[in-house]
Amino acid sequence: MLIQMALSALVVALFPLAMVWVSSDANKYRKLVWVTLFLTFDLVMFGGFTRLTDSGLGCPDWPGCYGQANPLQAHAAISAAQTAMPTGPVTASKAWIEMIHRYLAMAVGVLILAQMSIAWFRWLKSGRQARKFSPGTPTFLFGLVCLQGAFGAWTVTLKLQPIIVTTHLLLGLSLLGTLAWSAAQQNASSQLNDDIVALRTPALLALLLLVLQIALGGWVSTNYATLACTDFPMCQGRWLPQMDFANGYALWRDLGKTSGGDYLPFAALTAIHFVHRTFAFVVIACAGWVGYRALRVEATAKLGRWLLLALALQFLTGVSTIYLQWPLLLAVAHNGGAALLVVLLVMLNYRTRNPAVTDFNLQTMRFHPKA
Repeated sequence: MLIQMALSALVVALFPLAMVWVSSDANKYRKLVWVTLFLTFDLVMFGGFTRLTDSGLGCPDWPGCYGQANPLQAHAAISAAQTAMPTGPVTASKAWIEMIHRYLAMAVGVLILAQMSIAWFRWLKSGRQARKFSPGTPTFLFGLVCLQGAFGAWTVTLKLQPIIVTTHLLLGLSLLGTLAWSAAQQNASSQLNDDIVALRTPALLALLLLVLQIALGGWVSTNYATLACTDFPMCQGRWLPQMDFANGYALWRDLGKTSGGDYLPFAALTAIHFVHRTFAFVVIACAGWVGYRALRVEATAKLGRWLLLALALQFLTGVSTIYLQWPLLLAVAHNGGAALLVVLLVMLNYRTRNPAVTDFNLQTMRFHPKA
């Protein structure tokens, strides 16, 4: 089974690897880094889709599905589980969603392994002088993707325990952020000025606040607390609804239960939702201020523009999710917006430390040097 799954992941990874190989870009390594970043962004989006469609236990074992490499081979076991519980966690569609997520994750692992191998080879070949091929970042990425795989396994074996699922989400975004840093590194120059240096502390603060907000949002999602407040700006018709912080933020507990094993009270879900909603205004204020400042500096203007646009869209999808009762498309878009903000703020932080005089084109996920 493991060999068959590894071959499947390799087949998935061959397409992006072929794109890199036939690319007209003279720097194939840089192209590989950007393609890996793009696919990791897709993986984070699909991970959100997997969670939001309740497909996390579509295959209740790991790494395969009922001991098989794919849902086709496990058809009998999946059908039996679906017949016994038609609205349960195991259905044919959920099994496929879960396994596609795993295949995509393994394919990203293959691409990162390729990055690490190339970086070590080029770095050693150059006598350890090739800064852009320094193997530190891709080696760290490889360790991170292995750790992410372990948490993916625990997500299933521990039956979607909220702290495990939230950590899995944060590790996925850490992987995305590190790849964004690596991608920016491929176009680095040494041109610094006082305006860019002045953005260092604000940009770092915005990134740290965003990470905390994503952790709070992950806690909302993994505890299914999105609809604890269905009005805005008030919650349950009140500015301060009844909330149970002690049970809501008890970290080590089963899904839907308190740490004592009782059912989680609704006031705990309200507290989880309300904190995420309230802290969002802090993040918007800080990141919006950073985006505005970045907009006024030529070397960071495009990143600042994209950051302000992403913040506005993230706010709109968040509010719309509440008013429209959590539609799947908007919920996935909200997850994607958080991932995009991570990429933009990581790149802005890199730019404030070693900025590249480049033209950033988000649509193609590439840097185009200015003439």
